[in-house]
Amino acid sequence: MARGTLFLVVGPSGAGKDTLIAGARAALEPGGVYVFPRRAITRPAGAGGEDHEALLRETFAERSAEGGFFATWHAHGLDYGLPGCISATLESGRHVVANVSRAILGDVAQRVSPTVAVEVTAPPEIRARRLADRAREDEADTARRLAREGAPFPDGIPVRRVVNDGTPEEGIARFVAALTETDA
Repeated sequence: MARGTLFLVVGPSGAGKDTLIAGARAALEPGGVYVFPRRAITRPAGAGGEDHEALLRETFAERSAEGGFFATWHAHGLDYGLPGCISATLESGRHVVANVSRAILGDVAQRVSPTVAVEVTAPPEIRARRLADRAREDEADTARRLAREGAPFPDGIPVRRVVNDGTPEEGIARFVAALTETDA
């Protein structure tokens, strides 16, 4: 059996990653070939955004020290982790789609092949409106997120770009197409 592909979704705040991932999950996950793992985040469960496993910092640190995560990173004052079962899922031939920080791409791509980065983008004015609509950050935090530049992509990792500047349905269709291209 062929190994599954690890799709690492990256992009700036407000690009619509959570919306596109949720739409792709609804379209692809029932087939059993694509898996969309639930992230652990040191953010309260009711804080909005994606459905995540809410962890206290201490619990997150303990699980991380015990090797309970496939990958971890820190961004926007929060700790994020992908579940440790991802390696077994890929070995079973299933594809994994996970929203991550661009900062971990190089490390993960060195450990896992094939890995494909899927960059979700949107014009700044659309991102600003989306961030304001979700009302999860204050004005200063929103400004910092909009000004933040993404790190360059590591050499050797394929990148598929999805411009999410239309309706949610259009963005989801583009995202699903990026995941299901056959050259992964």
